[in-house]
Amino acid sequence: MARADLFVAAGYLSLAVLVLSGQWRNTGSGYLVKSGQDQTMWEWFFAVTAHQVAHLHNPLGTNLQNYPDGVNMMANTAMFGVGVPLTPVTLLFGPTVTFVLVLTMGLAGTAFAWYWLFSRELVTSRVAAAVGGLFCGFAPAMISHANAHPNFVLLALLPLIALHLIRMARRRQHAHGSRPARFWTEWSGGAKRRSGGREESRLQGREPARSEAQGKRYSLRDAFILGLLISLQIALGEEPLLIFALAFGLYAVVYYLHAPRTGLRVLRGMTPTLLLAALITIAFTEIPLWWQFFGPQSYRSIDHGPMNNDLKSLYQFPSESLGGMFLPGQNVAINATEENAYFGWPLWILLGLTVVFMFRERIVRAAATVIVTGTVLSLGAQLMIGRHNTGISLPWKHLENVPLLNSVLESRFTMAAIPAIAVVLAMGTQRALDYWRISATDWRPLAWFAAIALALVPLTPTILPVVQRSPTPEFFADGTVRQYISNGSVVMAPPPTPVDARALRWQADSGFEFPIAGGYFVGPTGTSKKGRYGPDDRPTASLLLKAQQSNKVPAIGDAERAQALVDLRYWHADVVVLPPTDNEDVLRQSMDQLLGFPGQQVDDVWVWDVRNLVQAQ
Repeated sequence: MARADLFVAAGYLSLAVLVLSGQWRNTGSGYLVKSGQDQTMWEWFFAVTAHQVAHLHNPLGTNLQNYPDGVNMMANTAMFGVGVPLTPVTLLFGPTVTFVLVLTMGLAGTAFAWYWLFSRELVTSRVAAAVGGLFCGFAPAMISHANAHPNFVLLALLPLIALHLIRMARRRQHAHGSRPARFWTEWSGGAKRRSGGREESRLQGREPARSEAQGKRYSLRDAFILGLLISLQIALGEEPLLIFALAFGLYAVVYYLHAPRTGLRVLRGMTPTLLLAALITIAFTEIPLWWQFFGPQSYRSIDHGPMNNDLKSLYQFPSESLGGMFLPGQNVAINATEENAYFGWPLWILLGLTVVFMFRERIVRAAATVIVTGTVLSLGAQLMIGRHNTGISLPWKHLENVPLLNSVLESRFTMAAIPAIAVVLAMGTQRALDYWRISATDWRPLAWFAAIALALVPLTPTILPVVQRSPTPEFFADGTVRQYISNGSVVMAPPPTPVDARALRWQADSGFEFPIAGGYFVGPTGTSKKGRYGPDDRPTASLLLKAQQSNKVPAIGDAERAQALVDLRYWHADVVVLPPTDNEDVLRQSMDQLLGFPGQQVDDVWVWDVRNLVQAQ
């Protein structure tokens, strides 16, 4: 079977490279246009992680951005699980290569990991498993997040965690005298007969009787492996782990509803191992988690506001797909990187019919429950249809203030439905192939493959669009900036924000030789310890942003000049730099009036050397 596995892996990798081929063709100056400023932020995370590791500095926090307060990297999505080991790649080839490499391996790796689980624990057909893995790795939400969010693309550890839990449960079930069977699949008698008893024969004798000492060794091994996997996932992304844990727990509960005593025996048998795994996880992650929740620039929660799916997003086709190209619908997504549903109406019809016809299989019932629950939660507190608030209250209304859940974008709960949908598709494909083994002339397999083609072909992803990013100003690229730095910061006019974070790229291109004021990150605001995107607003930064947006020089008097001096001293500014930007003349005139002296043009930027001004008392 190794040849089949390699073939499937090569197929997934080829598709992932194709989807991101625009970025791969131009890693020097290409930019995924739908990422907004997120690609810049992620590249900065990878670049600063490599810089900190190479210089033996603490990677958990840095003041290179948002100077002098700094950024808590653990409280942001820094992905140390790949950022640290890929440090050589980042240093040799640049953060863009690291960024697109993580996205590519994320799509392919997630697909293959779910294929591996399905082929070992769900179905006997590699074709059926490959269909399920394909959907898990390249579902609309995965392609949408591949524009900008590696933490929601590299999800390969989640199926490995599921696989380990499944095998733990099976061992505990067998230890109490139950027949050893696959945790996920218990085919009906008819299905067993159709498969000629092959599945049952594979399972016989898989779990030989073990002594008590062997059982303890397995428990210790299970706890260590589970703790290690969870720790690694924390280093990749905590929000996907939380969504997965809720979905998997719901699945397990529904799966054991028909045999609650068996479920309770399995739970009792697994509890000591799970508790030990939790302790091992804490031991591995204690320091970074302390830094995340109690370290400098930590925060308690972040208020995203309503981030729910519109009902129309459930059955429309995604924008980056064949269906979206030929049958576009109303744009009801939060943004281009959060098309977390968009399953298309043909897939919903196929799922509904499949669940009805296979409802006797408890795996299908459990998967259907996860699909429905994740979808309903993703709709938020009130039902939206075509961006119109219907006023109809939904279950999320009672959960949106629950700790931990209140930091999750509710739209993303449809990602819990993705593996469950894949389970139904894989099960349906296996059933169709079983029919075919019995009779080559049976019409049902042909009907199934025609239906699955109609459901999945419209969801086929297109190549993600890439544009040419603006070059780094020569002032930073050629090192001229070093002449204006004396252990202080560089202040852009205006400072970078989540709306325009290009300065993060310029800082990385100049080798992190200076810190910058402002930036794009998540940090605390005021004394409330509540998170927000970007720094607290300084009056001078707000004034410059207003001037740029209005294209009008604001009224500037003694109070504004005094405040500018206060802000520059707060930032420990050495130099103010105005790069090529929108409404550049207005910003230059505003800075001239604020500082009381004209700026100088150096290379391709305007510069105000404020070292003497800031240091004067």
